Amino acid sequence: MKSATPFDASSDLVSRLASDLRSHMKGGVRFDSGSKALYASDASNYRQIPIGVVVPKDVDDLVLALEVCRRNDVPFLARGGGTSQNGQGVNVAVVADVSKYVNRVVAIDAENKTALVEPGVVCDSLRDAAEQYGLTFAPDPATHSRCTLGGMIANNSCGAHSVMAGKTVENVEALHVATYDGAQFWVGPTTETELEQIIARGGRRGEIYTRLRALRDRYAERIRSEFPQIKRRVSGFNLDQLLPENGFNVARALVGTEGTCAVTLQAKVRLVHSPAQRVLLVLGFDDIFIAADAVSHFNRFSPIAIEGLDRGIIRGLQARGLKGEEIALLPAGDAWVVLEFGADTADEALRQAHEANAYFGAGHAGSRVSGMVVESKSQQQKIWSIRETGASAVALSIDPSKPDPIAGWEDAAVDPLRLGDYLRQFQALVDRYGYETCLYGHFGDGCVHARITFDIRTVEGVATWRKFLREAAQLVVDFGGSLSGEHGDGQAKAEFLPIMYGPEIMQAMAEFKEIWDPANRLNPGKVVNAYRVDENLRMGPAYKPVTLATRLTFTSREGNGMQRAVERCIGMGKCRSHDGGTMCPSYRATREEKYSTRGRAHLFWEMLQGEVISDGWNSREVKEALDTCLACKGCKSDCPTHTDMASYKAEFLSHYYETHARPRQAWFMGMIGQWAPLASKAPRLVNFLTSGITGRLGKWVAGVAPERSLPVFARRTFRSMVRDMPTKEAGPAGKVILWVDTFNDHFSPDVAIAAVKVLEWLGYEVVLPRRRLCCGRPLYDYGLVDRARALLETAVVELSPEIAAGVPVVGLEPGCLSVFKDELLKQLPDNRAAAKLSEQTHLFSDFVARADVEWPRLDADVVVHGHCHQKSVFGMNGEKVLLDKIGVRWSLLDTGCCGMAGSFGFNTEHYELSMKIAEDSLLPKLRKASPDAWVVTNGFSCKEQIAATGKHSIHMAELMFRAVEQAGFGAAGHAPMDSSRRTVDHASDSGTVV
Repeated sequence: MKSATPFDASSDLVSRLASDLRSHMKGGVRFDSGSKALYASDASNYRQIPIGVVVPKDVDDLVLALEVCRRNDVPFLARGGGTSQNGQGVNVAVVADVSKYVNRVVAIDAENKTALVEPGVVCDSLRDAAEQYGLTFAPDPATHSRCTLGGMIANNSCGAHSVMAGKTVENVEALHVATYDGAQFWVGPTTETELEQIIARGGRRGEIYTRLRALRDRYAERIRSEFPQIKRRVSGFNLDQLLPENGFNVARALVGTEGTCAVTLQAKVRLVHSPAQRVLLVLGFDDIFIAADAVSHFNRFSPIAIEGLDRGIIRGLQARGLKGEEIALLPAGDAWVVLEFGADTADEALRQAHEANAYFGAGHAGSRVSGMVVESKSQQQKIWSIRETGASAVALSIDPSKPDPIAGWEDAAVDPLRLGDYLRQFQALVDRYGYETCLYGHFGDGCVHARITFDIRTVEGVATWRKFLREAAQLVVDFGGSLSGEHGDGQAKAEFLPIMYGPEIMQAMAEFKEIWDPANRLNPGKVVNAYRVDENLRMGPAYKPVTLATRLTFTSREGNGMQRAVERCIGMGKCRSHDGGTMCPSYRATREEKYSTRGRAHLFWEMLQGEVISDGWNSREVKEALDTCLACKGCKSDCPTHTDMASYKAEFLSHYYETHARPRQAWFMGMIGQWAPLASKAPRLVNFLTSGITGRLGKWVAGVAPERSLPVFARRTFRSMVRDMPTKEAGPAGKVILWVDTFNDHFSPDVAIAAVKVLEWLGYEVVLPRRRLCCGRPLYDYGLVDRARALLETAVVELSPEIAAGVPVVGLEPGCLSVFKDELLKQLPDNRAAAKLSEQTHLFSDFVARADVEWPRLDADVVVHGHCHQKSVFGMNGEKVLLDKIGVRWSLLDTGCCGMAGSFGFNTEHYELSMKIAEDSLLPKLRKASPDAWVVTNGFSCKEQIAATGKHSIHMAELMFRAVEQAGFGAAGHAPMDSSRRTVDHASDSGTVV
């Protein structure tokens, strides 16, 4: 089979093209190395360096970009979320990213149950808009929070709820398209009369319709006989939609053509009723094959989703210590099927679930089945998270002798009623080749996903892989199935389409492509006349693993070193989600790929390879992308593969600033832990100098945004307050070390005082480190990694007696405490005392929540904003427990990042972005909160951002102290205390004791 040839663009052509685009487009035109690196990869195994990237401002701008490319005779590729797994989203072409601007839900017609959308609109954005009318767009891939409708139309995407209303093709009513040669028109179903009229009018549209009718007539019988009659036939073009019985539906014929035939400008899509109430039934089976045999039994209850999952993903998660709470919800078994029932009332949905559970529990499916009905929405989300992100979470092998499981044969589909037999033979094939796999997918539609341990990094491994793919394709065809049941063909499946279709149908598809795109300039080399499966591999035999000397130690169960760390990003793009979680605040505010975790990871990957980005640690492209990284650590927890961009940023900057001057903010905000003790000796003078006219000058010198107010030094530090107090006897609950960070020592001593009082009320003896210590958290933002390490080494030595004795360390500032859970282990990986210190370190709320006491009740409304590092490293469970124990009416705001992120929001260059991030979620939700509600946040930077809006916030320690103080301190089994008496009794700068 002849493979495609990449387009060869001379430097002169590229220069003329870029100039031409800039002269005509309103949006971005990016031909720099960084942009090419960003769009060279998607979520597949493939990599192709684009000619350039454009970011159209609107639909007209997208058309202009296409016209310029036609004028210069260069390939063109419209790209959405970049989550394609078979290589459709990369090419040697001008790549148009439509996700940033061309993303409107133009209109919703609730009466006719349709929506008019632009191609860059995210699936969840459409679904959220439709839900206001009790409607939804049924296809919802696992990437529904970031994949775009244009991409779904291109790939004919499906998802868990396609069992309810079909694939994308069944949900497209009409398309407004542009051809490469300049024609624009709407397409959809066409009656014979309409077809005659279109042909009679002539023009490019008439020509296309004339040739499409001739193609239909010539191949109709072949199409009827050779197209698999299954729910999930996604492979190949939808030529069957041209048949008279299907209404000569040109729109649906274009669905699944992967941008190779026309560019979608707008789409009219079908909406369906969205059940208001949903309940899950999770069934446990002895193995995945028995589970697949039961599809007919599942269907008898008409669930709106039927999802299967084998033990491979679950065992992989357990081996990595991930999703323990979620896995605990699964019933007994080695394979599971999730059935979702939907109805307009909770009682009806619950009735359906219980009826099905009773049926399977009685053994009617022919085997032992355990079941669990899940009514709670939060628990349902946990179950779905296993299905949607579990495979990505185990994408890197923890056994160095085995290749990573990859998406090299991802989404074949067969008749659901033959699924069990197919899976048995497929597993036998996998076993015969010595591979390992995990199986999961849309069992109701017979579509199975498989991540397999293919070796594609060696020539021998690739040869074996090709043999496997050919046999796997033949097996699917033998079962009357489709090579792709969801993700499309792209490059990964295209080579093997002749096994599925005969030569006549393959010729028909080539003709269909030629009718629309005779110059072969739209996403060439995909689906038909395609590249071989083993070309353009991102991490194939030519991949160059690089060993780098790093200051931080990157170790994990999946392997060690910076290269392995960067490989964690597999491109699935959860960092591009618009709602929920913390990551990635800079992407949410800008919609720029280079400001997403994935974008930055791709830049690092290209930097290490040295082809597109060739100046290593001095890379301007990487530095620019990292400048807007808030180091919030959201990706460390929210990303299924735990890509840790905050650590990569600190490491990169530590090298970059070896040859470049550090910004002045580094010496002011970065070194705050070093100069704050000096400033606190004359707090009134410092506060005077940092306010008014002198403050404006000082902020300019320090690189602080003029709109910001600098934090005010307290009249006395917490340590100085402690020094004057009498000694207190040891508490019955034992000893704790209170880690007093720079911020709560010098700016918010009341927080530390409140923490001490609560801990003493619980019966603890509270002690401070014998000397002032600092974790060095702000230093990482400026690459001052060596200085930070020295501070940690000092801390470990100073605390060594207490560490050895097992004394808990309790802290108040999440950013500082996160250092002991994260950076400490990367800085001192072989230090046993450091590891023990990490284990013994607790955030105040987590530590206090464990106390088995009767807390006094507090009558108050409380809204809680979680600091990013707390949500990422510690979680918010401690807050939830304490809020329930004191009986307040509370809500935990789903607010993402506040936008301040330590010193980030103080920076002049970042102020606007900081406020935009805050306005994304936090500030609007605070405005909606009751004016009488207490705002609780533990982060000093969060407190500063909230204060900038005129709102006051308190620390969790202060809230708990108010509860205890209001009750007169007469609880927890201790004698009532005089609330007017200071409880902090003695301290000295050496050997502080409280």
